[in-house]
Amino acid sequence: MNRASRRFLLFIFTVAVAAGPSLFTVLGAGKKNEAAAADAGTIYSRQCVSCHGRDGRGRTRKGRQTKARDMTNASWQDDVSDERLFNSISNGRGKMPAFRKKISENDIDALVAYIRRMRR
Repeated sequence: MNRASRRFLLFIFTVAVAAGPSLFTVLGAGKKNEAAAADAGTIYSRQCVSCHGRDGRGRTRKGRQTKARDMTNASWQDDVSDERLFNSISNGRGKMPAFRKKISENDIDALVAYIRRMRR
């Protein structure tokens, strides 16, 4: 190992030690976020697909009957707040049922983030 490589490793080690556990928390956060996204996808598949469809456009038979929201619509995504999405999922809205007794608040937060990624 040459001198530049050793200096670089020493620098990385020094930064890691100085950052302490917070660095490792940040590094581990990616795995948590990936797990939350996978969980949100599973929850979406179980609870939302029948009306909103796999792509979020609401073009299912049940979605057309209930006039389910097209969640991929960019202007709608711009207009709706995360809080409103959370409340709509929790308490229901129009013909959409409430899910607060079926889904935890953390999972609803993950669903809100999942819906935000549907934007086109």
